[in-house]
Amino acid sequence: MVRKIHTRFKRYHKISTHTNPYNSLHGQKKPNRPRTFKTEEAARKYAKTEGIEGFTLKKVKKGKKFQIVQK
Repeated sequence: MVRKIHTRFKRYHKISTHTNPYNSLHGQKKPNRPRTFKTEEAARKYAKTEGIEGFTLKKVKKGKKFQIVQK
């Protein structure tokens, strides 16, 4: 269970009182999500610069963006 941070501490560090910033204050980060691109050209250009070979593009975000998927 995550301990709550006291209001005095939040006031001192100028943090909003209605949120619990425990994770950001204790070095815990969210896992990285897969990168998405707005166009197929942008995805292919990124794959070329990063040296990614043998990939396919997958439509994500309700079919509006593309994600690189390695085979």
